[in-house]
Amino acid sequence: MSAERPTLPPVRLNSEAELARDALAVPLLARAVRLARWAGEDTRVGAAGELVDEQLPAAAAHLGYPADDEDGPGYAGEAWRVAVDTGLVEIVEGDTEGDTEDEAAEAAEAAEATVTQGEELALLTSGSPQDILGIWLTALDTVLADAVVPDLDDLVDALEEGGEIDLDSLGWDPEAEAEFLEGVLGNLYLLTVTEEVPADAPVPLPALAASMIVPDDMGEPTDDVLEQVSDAMMRLDDQFRLLEPVGLVEFTPVDEALMAEAGEEPAELAPDEEDISRYGMVRLTPLGLYGVRSRMLDAGIDAPAVGDLADKGADVLLAATADFPEPAARAETELWLARNQPLPAARELLAAARGGDEDAPLRRLRCQQALSLVGGAAEPALREVLDDPELGGLARVWLAEHGAADVPPPSEAMVYWLTIDTVAAQLAAEGNSEELQGLVEGLAQQHGGFFDTAWRVDHPATADVLEAMGRLHPDKKVAKEARKAAFKARSHR
Repeated sequence: MSAERPTLPPVRLNSEAELARDALAVPLLARAVRLARWAGEDTRVGAAGELVDEQLPAAAAHLGYPADDEDGPGYAGEAWRVAVDTGLVEIVEGDTEGDTEDEAAEAAEAAEATVTQGEELALLTSGSPQDILGIWLTALDTVLADAVVPDLDDLVDALEEGGEIDLDSLGWDPEAEAEFLEGVLGNLYLLTVTEEVPADAPVPLPALAASMIVPDDMGEPTDDVLEQVSDAMMRLDDQFRLLEPVGLVEFTPVDEALMAEAGEEPAELAPDEEDISRYGMVRLTPLGLYGVRSRMLDAGIDAPAVGDLADKGADVLLAATADFPEPAARAETELWLARNQPLPAARELLAAARGGDEDAPLRRLRCQQALSLVGGAAEPALREVLDDPELGGLARVWLAEHGAADVPPPSEAMVYWLTIDTVAAQLAAEGNSEELQGLVEGLAQQHGGFFDTAWRVDHPATADVLEAMGRLHPDKKVAKEARKAAFKARSHR
């Protein structure tokens, strides 16, 4: 595999217009907008831009929380922080000019200021989808920062006499916590974009926690590791509760009946209650996919999206999609073809498929798949390469499949070259798959004396292909013939 290829499968994102509509409907951002429109010159804030305690009840009431709702002020404060961080409101420092020295000192100690509506607020109704998504991404940054902060009660308990927080006694490493959460979101993203897993399938919280804790080479997890997984799972339960209102995830929290009280053992579940969903389930929303990918790109991670290559050349298309799962490669190719005329596109694809490097067989496979989507308009381009030693076999296959007349039969050398090229491409695309094993068995069975001729084929991958055939064929005698042919091919070169 080429080192330049992306390490992540491409993600299929909704359009920016759809994502922007989703962002506007996010509960936390909607609350922030309501507070930004509610705020005025009489709104008082502290030194960090937070609403002063006296104004939190009024803010909560404006958001619709009853006066007896103890959580209302907290939700209002959270929404206000988002409004400030996203620029929906602008902090205006108090003017102390002309104050006496004592008055200025008193104002500085109070550190209060007023607010006005920010310029970003208007963008939510008049801006582009990119403007709206930019505001949402800033809101996401705020919530992610909050999500890695320990419980405030723990912080208060950890205060030392000097008024500083003892992070060591709290066991809190801000950078490690942020890195852990980013890693969890990265794993969740990877599970979401992997073709084998339905995009809308939720991931059990224990599995997600284990993906961060349990080493890949560990067999049965130790009790210590299982305890770490359990601790991580409960930490994630708290964090995903915070991340759901910003629209990043859809989350089913851990069933509170499963949580043991301090000093108590959890009650055992009856057999009919063994439901993994009770331990929490999470999935990224379409907006969440966009958000996590944006953060990955900012961190320098290659996280491709279907449609990225639509305006690139055929050489970039074939090189990039060579390592894509087939459905994603097809979707990307369809978008590319939609922006190009059929015949010139076919010629450009064929030209990009040439080469003797190790990635060339897979490029030719993707080229063949792309040409199958072009239709009959590509026929002149295929006829132009009938005598090409690298493309002639591919061209004959395409023409035959499309019912073209007067297709010259391939030479024996071309048949064998195409066979080696095809197996090399399948090896690069799928590894030692059952499908490839079936292809290898069929080749050895249909072509008597296949290995006597195959080792002479002038293809860079001949020896590797024959060696793989020896590894894959279940018949020991045939496998031995393949290995001997591979040895001859290497010696011949």
